[in-house]
Amino acid sequence: MEHWNSTLGSGFMLLGILNNSGFPGLLCATISVLYMLALTSNGLLLLVITMDAWLHVPMYLLLRQLSLMDLLFTSVVTPKAIIDFLLSENTISFGGCALQMFLALTVGGAEDLLLAFMAYDRYVAICHPLNYMVLMRPRVYWLMMATPWVLASLNALCHTLYTMHFPFCRSQKINHLLCEIPPLLKLACEDASRYELMLYVTGVTFLIPPLVAILASYTLILLTVLHMPSNEGRQKALVTCSSHLTVVGMFYGAATFIYVLPSSLHSPKQDNIISVFYTMVTPALNPLIYSLRNKEVMGALRRVLQKYML
Repeated sequence: MEHWNSTLGSGFMLLGILNNSGFPGLLCATISVLYMLALTSNGLLLLVITMDAWLHVPMYLLLRQLSLMDLLFTSVVTPKAIIDFLLSENTISFGGCALQMFLALTVGGAEDLLLAFMAYDRYVAICHPLNYMVLMRPRVYWLMMATPWVLASLNALCHTLYTMHFPFCRSQKINHLLCEIPPLLKLACEDASRYELMLYVTGVTFLIPPLVAILASYTLILLTVLHMPSNEGRQKALVTCSSHLTVVGMFYGAATFIYVLPSSLHSPKQDNIISVFYTMVTPALNPLIYSLRNKEVMGALRRVLQKYML
């Protein structure tokens, strides 16, 4: 079978959810609104946490990192999808495909690890409040900030280089929203079964240990909260943790479907819906989930607005 990707001039066609929708115009408008909501809410949360000194504590500095990751994640995918639909142009170069894959894997992997660190932060704050400033000292916080980016970028670089080294067949159509490994491997001319197994092992390694750490942290938190004498303290802890668990459920559910479930259980339509969910819907909802029920964030927002509007 003839190969065609021997040069960087070759490209792909992204046949995402907009091309296969019965109401593409309405769906494009919805995606545009979600993207604007993600830009506004995450940008505002970044601004508030940066400008308000009261929020310069590990919990909110980690939340700022989450907002940055969500902003980058949705920006890697959404603008191109919208522009391609409006211009009726859905091609992406070989290099552009590799870059999009690398960025999506980096930001997605970093968010996966960051959520585990955020769970540890809540565990320390609720279960060991007297030792919080020692256990979450600046050196530990900066390590929590850097580790997700370093590990995720190394993992993304390895997977991107290995995936793009495959010779691909004449069909350049990727039946997916973005350049992601599982749909791209379907175009490979060579047998990719061994690499798919390695991808599965990597996915399990990257997803399951952080998820176990999160579940363990919140189990210990729940046990501690149930023994709190103060109803107000108990309610505040539960509100904070429920917000985090909502975000964890949305992110890990989608990531597990894409990278852990066997490819035989996937269909292009399901993969596209899941991709829209974790690249567009989740980044738009995360800051709302964290901020609307958080009195400290809402108070900081009012202080920032009063300071710069008066």
